[in-house]
Amino acid sequence: MALRVPRPHLLFVIAAVAMALATAMISSPQLRYCPSPRGRHRRRGRHSPAAATVAASATPRSEENIVIVGAGVAGLATAVALRRLGVGAAVLEQGDALRAGGTSLTLFNNGWRVLDAIGVADELRSKYLRIQGMRMRSPAAGGRDLREFSFEEEAPGQEVRAVERRVLLEMLASKLPPSAISFSSKLKSISEQGRAGTLLELEDGRQILSKIVIGCDGVNSPIARWMGFSEPRYVGHMAFRGLAEYADGQPFEPKVNYIYGRGVRAGFVPVSPTKVYWFICFNRPDPGPKITNPAALKSEALELVRGWPSDLLAVMRSTPEGAVVRTPLVDRWLWPGLAPAASRGGRVVLAGDAWHPMTPNLGQGACCALEDAVVLARRLADAGGAGADGAQAQAAMRAYEAERWARVFPLTARAGLVGALVQWENAAVCAARDGVVIPRLVRLGPFLEHTNFECDLLEPAPQST
Repeated sequence: MALRVPRPHLLFVIAAVAMALATAMISSPQLRYCPSPRGRHRRRGRHSPAAATVAASATPRSEENIVIVGAGVAGLATAVALRRLGVGAAVLEQGDALRAGGTSLTLFNNGWRVLDAIGVADELRSKYLRIQGMRMRSPAAGGRDLREFSFEEEAPGQEVRAVERRVLLEMLASKLPPSAISFSSKLKSISEQGRAGTLLELEDGRQILSKIVIGCDGVNSPIARWMGFSEPRYVGHMAFRGLAEYADGQPFEPKVNYIYGRGVRAGFVPVSPTKVYWFICFNRPDPGPKITNPAALKSEALELVRGWPSDLLAVMRSTPEGAVVRTPLVDRWLWPGLAPAASRGGRVVLAGDAWHPMTPNLGQGACCALEDAVVLARRLADAGGAGADGAQAQAAMRAYEAERWARVFPLTARAGLVGALVQWENAAVCAARDGVVIPRLVRLGPFLEHTNFECDLLEPAPQST
């Protein structure tokens, strides 16, 4: 049902949509990271055994200094950042291998600065195209042009690339010892053991007593639930995502292509010389039943944009059926005084989607997870790593939370509001968007300041053998 907009509020809506469009196309607020002085980490960091691993053995109970739960972007980036600072960590992953599914992640300046800091950016840059600009269209008349932008003109120095999730995870994992990740290690329960640490019980019966636990176990985090966080909130729209393959080379310029309809928006962006990422975001009152049939998923996605520009449809048809996913969009707003703390007792702390799931409307979920990783690693290393006493570890975790909350709360809220605005179905608002807001009012530069996150390189500490 279309949303009615009273006439007195139409100008306000138009202004709001202008801001929403600018941020939805690129990103969102806010702060910069002030790095610690170089060199402190080597002096104060404390090495864990190089073969920090959680392996199934004859003894069902083992002890670890630091355990990271979850081998996603946040978990692996945190493990890599800690290792570069001389602090070992064991990583638990419930799957039997790194996540091979998913499509791609769009990374902006802030994400690339973190990848530079932990030493993996250049290897990824060599694989993926740098996006040069953006084209915005309406689905009317086969794709009427509304506006075209150049990043160099609108936001000089901005670095935007879409990266395959699978390749990013593999790259991060390659920087860890082969035994650092324990697969098929699904968490069953977690309990406090006083000064001894935190006890993790796995589904296969193993028990791990860890001095520090870092929860990077994703949107539906059991650790966040144990710490008292609410379930993520469904925001009223869903997304199809896919990764098209062109064995002989994809034909598109390195630009983001956006198409705005009424209650439905879509886009595609070249990822590499042979792959193109695409998405559709559409309104739905509830997520509905899960669809597991790949052919049905692809068919439903194509039906949503039937009659839209032919290049979008061609990209979608060039996508293997197994490379299409449909997910509900969710978030969790960390209201001050209402949300639980991100850490508990100086023993357990959250990072990434486990703490602050956000909608992808600003393209900042993965970037924020990477930021969390480098900030948390530095705080823990400065406190002495796993050798920190309870008070030191607690202070480090609280400092991490204070620094990150000031960034992720407004960012999560803004992403949610942007999504609500650009998904409106009201005909008058959409006409104003296409006729006035996009052609005349949208400016990208001011809305990209949040990507100016800075951090020094994490200079590798000597590793034990």
